[in-house]
Amino acid sequence: MLAITVKTEDGRRHVRPTAEELAALVRRIGGAGDKFLVVQPIPDKPDEFIQVWHAATGPDFTLEYRDGAADRHFQTMLDAPEPVIAAMTAWARRAPDWSEGFEWERLDFGPIDPAPALDLGDEDRRLLEDRIREVLVAGYATRAELAEVAEDYLVSGDVRPVSRKQAEALADRMWLDRVEEQAAWGPEETAPDLIARAFTALEATGVTARENFTCCRSCGDSEIRADGVPEARGFVYFHTQSTDMAAAGRGLALQYGGFDDSPETTASIGREVVDALKGQGLATEWDGDPGQVITVTPLEWRRRLVG
Repeated sequence: MLAITVKTEDGRRHVRPTAEELAALVRRIGGAGDKFLVVQPIPDKPDEFIQVWHAATGPDFTLEYRDGAADRHFQTMLDAPEPVIAAMTAWARRAPDWSEGFEWERLDFGPIDPAPALDLGDEDRRLLEDRIREVLVAGYATRAELAEVAEDYLVSGDVRPVSRKQAEALADRMWLDRVEEQAAWGPEETAPDLIARAFTALEATGVTARENFTCCRSCGDSEIRADGVPEARGFVYFHTQSTDMAAAGRGLALQYGGFDDSPETTASIGREVVDALKGQGLATEWDGDPGQVITVTPLEWRRRLVG
């Protein structure tokens, strides 16, 4: 798999695709509502991306990349998907010579005005940065979503003390701090990685498994059936409030159940969930009661940012 996220024109995100899947996405573009791909590294970095645009009405593929700043934005025109695929795949693999062999033109976007300094009191600044930090530690937000949190968190009525540009600058700074922090974790799988593996295994057995799904149990229970395949036997998920509790060091509470709504099926799904987690080396607390949540604990929540 490639350490990238591919975003398509319809808003879909393809996280860690294989080289073959990336190639298929490039070959696919050109039709209405499907004319471009934006590829970002994992973890996402401000002003680092490669993208391609193509319309079926013409032969050309417009390939662009930005290398850390607006004055490092380049473009080339290609007449077939194969060189686009080669360039994007080499870029995704961090090949040092990936850009060689192409005729690049630097694009000039003119002067970029920096974001004005935040005019916040110490308490408001602390509250805002604490909230952004909570979202970062939870680990599921994109940089754009983090900027939305920064922009909206201190809003009161018509008073908006943080502009969009200020929010983006603050979110990017704190995002990069977190990326540097997580680099010290090393390559070992963390507890959220193992939970994701367990959920993938459960999906393969007909159990709809979702991470950070909806805001609360009420919404999760009402939406989980429609989020999986029709033939699924049951479900397991944790909602965003559970994510926040796990990130705060209180363990991860899992909701689960059977789609026939019987206590027997719910208990059976619960046992499958516990076994899948145990298979990944994770400990749980659950007494077998289908009316009680399954808690993954002890748990150190270290979810790597994607973006």
